[in-house]
Amino acid sequence: MPSFMVILRRKFTWSNLLGLLLRGSLVWYANCIDLYMASNNHHSVFYKHTSPGKCVYLIVYVDDIVITGNDTTGISQLKEHLGKHFQTKDLGSLKYFLGIEVAQSKDGVVISQRKYALDILQETGMIDCRPVESPMDPNQKLTTKEGELFSDPERYRRLVGKLIYLTITRPDLSFAVGIVSQFMQTPCIGHWNAIIRILRYLKKAPGQGLLYEDKGNVQISGYCDADLAGSPIDRRSTTGYCVFLGGNVISWKSKKQNVVARSTAEAEYRAMASLTCELIWVKQFLRELNFCEIQTMKMYCDNQAALHIASNPVFHERTKHIEIDCHFVREKLMTKEICTEFVGSNDQLADVLTKSLRGPRIEFICSKLGSYNLYAPA
Repeated sequence: MPSFMVILRRKFTWSNLLGLLLRGSLVWYANCIDLYMASNNHHSVFYKHTSPGKCVYLIVYVDDIVITGNDTTGISQLKEHLGKHFQTKDLGSLKYFLGIEVAQSKDGVVISQRKYALDILQETGMIDCRPVESPMDPNQKLTTKEGELFSDPERYRRLVGKLIYLTITRPDLSFAVGIVSQFMQTPCIGHWNAIIRILRYLKKAPGQGLLYEDKGNVQISGYCDADLAGSPIDRRSTTGYCVFLGGNVISWKSKKQNVVARSTAEAEYRAMASLTCELIWVKQFLRELNFCEIQTMKMYCDNQAALHIASNPVFHERTKHIEIDCHFVREKLMTKEICTEFVGSNDQLADVLTKSLRGPRIEFICSKLGSYNLYAPA
């Protein structure tokens, strides 16, 4: 397991920049570092297994570099090697990266975007607003016509873009931000008011983030859910899923489905197929990095019909139009890469990614997802 993270910042010179452009940027970067392999599953990640049980990981984004791993000697050698070939500045332990604040201790790692959130509130004049308990009114369904057209659509689009980036550490915002992002072309007053409510919810805890700690296991699991015909515009359902590694959430998504589902079972099954794809990718990525031993991954769903379709090899009238998804999920079940388990609706953690919920329910799910406010008063 990685022991600590450090960050470097590379200073570009014209010769370095020209070299990167001519040689293909990250590929050339990997070749400069002896035996570091470029990940096949993520274009920004490079890794090296220095010895049995020892590894070093390198993450590159433009001119910012994060180095982590459990081989302190290998990390020192890598930093020295980069320092010889580039003008780099060692910023020490990772504390701030691309707007994400990182706090490391022996108990775990907390990531948040407090400064980024406060900047948004300050820019929009909402720094002193009254907070609310939920990012969206559970009784409200936004449509294309929500009053008069908003006078400054460019401002609407910029703000939605910033809120999308904020969902990196705030899964509780994903559904609401996904809804308002559907009206970027011609936003109305009602859509702008929905964004204002998201900002008021953000004011409640701008420093809220995610806590990652060692819980004694490396089990990969996921929760999937769907809201049948949740969109009043085209009656498409919303897929929501979250993936856990060792009890810590590492991936989540809230997205409108591409087609109209004809039943709850179909909507839920399409969500299962999306989660299966994500679980397979996580497994491949971790296996490539030699991060841990991969066990059978668990998939939790609260729909008995969808679980029955996944385990039943017989097709019938209600499943033939989702045959491809059925074959895909069932194949992973037969090879025992994944296994399905039923979870009650009250314990469905993907619920916050598919519909508007009330404050107490959001707080319960966020606590299970590992939400943590480092700046909350003791």
